[in-house]
Parts: sequence; structure tokens; C-alpha cells
Amino acid sequence: MARTSLYTFAVSGLFLIAGTLYLWGQPLICTCGEVKLWVNSIFDGGNSQHIADWYTLSHILHGVLVALIGRLIFPRLSFEVLFLVAITSGIFWEIIEHTEWVLDAFRATTINAGYLGDSVLNAVSDYLFMLAGFFAAYNFRVPLVIAGVLGLELTAGLIGRDNLTLSTIQLIAPIDAIDDWQQELNPVPYIGIAN
Repeated sequence: MARTSLYTFAVSGLFLIAGTLYLWGQPLICTCGEVKLWVNSIFDGGNSQHIADWYTLSHILHGVLVALIGRLIFPRLSFEVLFLVAITSGIFWEIIEHTEWVLDAFRATTINAGYLGDSVLNAVSDYLFMLAGFFAAYNFRVPLVIAGVLGLELTAGLIGRDNLTLSTIQLIAPIDAIDDWQQELNPVPYIGIAN
């Protein structure tokens, strides 16, 4: 597949994500009526509703990992193949993330108990950040990319209280100590829902 076709597919992905989420009832922008560049707290009602937040780092990391794993494990794969994997996985994730099955899985973790999904703006922004992560990781030297991965995870984990690693652990095998640590900065104490 030629690079021009891939770039066209990547742009089409924006419209596919936006159209699907809009048809599924996700708001175009934050229901607060504002558009912010950054939301600094995972407990803020605008989290996952504006352009960027702490979870944006996980989306950047998604693109970085596609390029990094491709370069390290499958070094003969061309840029075009790896870019196609990044585009496709990015589109699928933004859509699959908004299925009731995945939303329910997120809501089952305390930190995401009230999660209703992303705004269309946030989902499209996450996709673009993922593509940026892919390009950066594909073009930088591997040691720098690995340092970037560690930096993204540590920054999001220590300051934002959640990252790709913690989210994955809490979805697969929740650990109470992680949950307690994440909730320390929550201005509204979590109230468990009776089963």
C-alpha cells in the first residue's frame, strides 16, 4: 500500500471514529460547553471530554509501542505495514473502547466507576496523539524511544495516578493497594455500588 493511500486511510479513520461515536450518542465536545486543551485531574468531570488529559499519554504510548515492537521484533516489516497496524489498531481501539462491554469493564474498576466514554473530540484527539507517538517512535533511536516509554508511564503514573500499566493491571487482576493509592487524590470519596 502506497504512503499516500495510508495517509488517506489515516484521515478516513478520523471520520470513522467521529461518525461512529456520534451515532452511538457520545457528545461532540464536553457537555460543559467548553473546549480545553488539557484537563489535569483524572477525577475532573472534564476528563476524557477535552483535547488532552493524563490518558492521552497512554494513547501516545499505544503508537510508540506499535513502532517499537515492530522495529525490535519484526525488523523486516516496512514503515507502511507498521503504519497500517497503528492506524487500524487506533481506529479499532477508539471504537471498541465505547462498546458497553469495554465501558462496563472500565466501570468495574473504582477509578473509572462513573466513566461514560469519551467525547468525540477526545477520541479523535487520542487517535491523533497515537499516530504522533507512532511517528516519533519510528523515527527516533530505540534507546530514546525506550526512555520515552518509561518517562510517559512514570509521569502519568506518579502525577496523574493512572497509566497504561496500572489500567491494564486493574482491568485484568485488580490490586486493592493500587486502587487505594489512586483514590488518595480523589476529592469525592468513592462510594461502592452494591451488587
